Amino acid sequence: MKTIWHNALFYTMQTEGQTIEALLTENGKITAIGYYDELEDQAEKSVDLQGAVVYPGFIDNHMHIIGQGEKLLRLDLSRADSSDEMMDMLLRAYPDLPEDEWFIGEGWDENNFTDKKIFTRHELDRVTSSPMLLKRTCWHAAVVNTKALELAGITKDTPDPVDGVIVRDDNGEPTGLLKEGAMQYVLQLLPEPSETYVTKALQTSVDHLFSVGLTGVVTDDLGYYGDYKTPLNAFKNVLGEERKFRTYLLRHFSVFPQMMDNQATYKEPWVEPGEMKFFIDGAFGGSTALLSTPYTDEPDNVGTAVLTDEELEECVKLARKYDEAVAIHMIGDLAVEKALDVIEKYPAPIGKRDRFIHVLMLRENLVERMAKLPIVLDIQPAFVPSDFPWVQNRLGTDRLEWSYAWKRLLDKGFICGGGSDAPIEDPNPLLSIHAAIARRKPFEQHEGYLPNQKISRYEAIQLFTSGAAATIGKANSRGLLAVGFDADFTILEEDIFSVETDHIPEISVRMTVVAGEVMYKNKKSKP
Repeated sequence: MKTIWHNALFYTMQTEGQTIEALLTENGKITAIGYYDELEDQAEKSVDLQGAVVYPGFIDNHMHIIGQGEKLLRLDLSRADSSDEMMDMLLRAYPDLPEDEWFIGEGWDENNFTDKKIFTRHELDRVTSSPMLLKRTCWHAAVVNTKALELAGITKDTPDPVDGVIVRDDNGEPTGLLKEGAMQYVLQLLPEPSETYVTKALQTSVDHLFSVGLTGVVTDDLGYYGDYKTPLNAFKNVLGEERKFRTYLLRHFSVFPQMMDNQATYKEPWVEPGEMKFFIDGAFGGSTALLSTPYTDEPDNVGTAVLTDEELEECVKLARKYDEAVAIHMIGDLAVEKALDVIEKYPAPIGKRDRFIHVLMLRENLVERMAKLPIVLDIQPAFVPSDFPWVQNRLGTDRLEWSYAWKRLLDKGFICGGGSDAPIEDPNPLLSIHAAIARRKPFEQHEGYLPNQKISRYEAIQLFTSGAAATIGKANSRGLLAVGFDADFTILEEDIFSVETDHIPEISVRMTVVAGEVMYKNKKSKP
């Protein structure tokens, strides 16, 4: 059925400032754009948007969609603004939890606390006698109680794994804080999630993402929930007619060869396969991002290599064996350097692009090497207001020129897509768009962190529309309001281009439309 969408301000995002009066859709595609008077006679159905503002459907370029659903279902510690508030949340969370069930929380961040407190196992022991696991906001560290350490067999005599750290007190006793690979001692003890549980988490996540205006995501979930079939089946069961939502699945290296050998099937256009994913380093929050010189506030620490150089090379060779590109988590400059060394040795297959995820700290010589390669960049604008100002003390001012350098990367011509890394950050794209423009939290009274890296509103919206589409090879079919493109729209109550900057995150979503069908409608909006 030919449908005309009208009585709104439509930003095509084809060129800055270009708008249209109406557009036609049919069979999930945009078939015509232009003036309402010229298009109305062709339509069989009319949708009056009553003064709303329409953008190409927003895409989150990097998240963990099932993990975001888990965060919504579990104890969310990310809103704790003090260590006292976090402890209060823990004490109130699960008062009747059986001793043989795990107490799990998500998202704590000591940088939000005045005292910067990280709880010890002894303090957590007062909360519950059940084994406890509390993941830090970055997912690269966790704190556990004594019961969890005992079940994992972690003692004073347990050596650090090669890819992680068991943090210890002055007597050498584990404090309960585990970084990177050390977390696996505990994570492997958790019951393998059922397909029912994973499906519920995915459904919860997708419904929430619709409400914040997202029409699709690039997501990393395969390899974290037991057999790869468990999350993959959830994607295929949840997405489709009832929930039209577009997912591009990164495939973790631990399950990638099995998926390839089994000729795993997907469910296009709702579920599509992406690159092979792996990590090189950790994160700044836990001081595990891999740096070429030590952390300014930890002179004996350069971070943690999740993979040895040999393992890194084997990972890239594995992807190339199957004629596939790679998606690599890299935050520190040494992680980027290691990635470049191996990718230059084993180039991406013809016609494909490798994906560099985060690239928070670079150097000029690394950027010059990156520019010669077929790559795309996943950047997270929301990391700026989350990581500053504390990250400046961690890195020192001398390394900030190429840190969180979104404008420099865009000006160099890199294909960049914006993401939230949810559940690490809030998946609301308006928060990320604001962060890219202002480089601070809303209503803070300063010019922003590294203000010379601010980008325009147009560039910020591009990160979540045409830029994100380009990173998944959809530059000619998604991310613009143009004839032949997917009829995916994010429809807002107000105009991102004209409201006060700090009001951008407060704009309400009127509708989220995917393939020409309304997937979400705000009940508080106009009829």
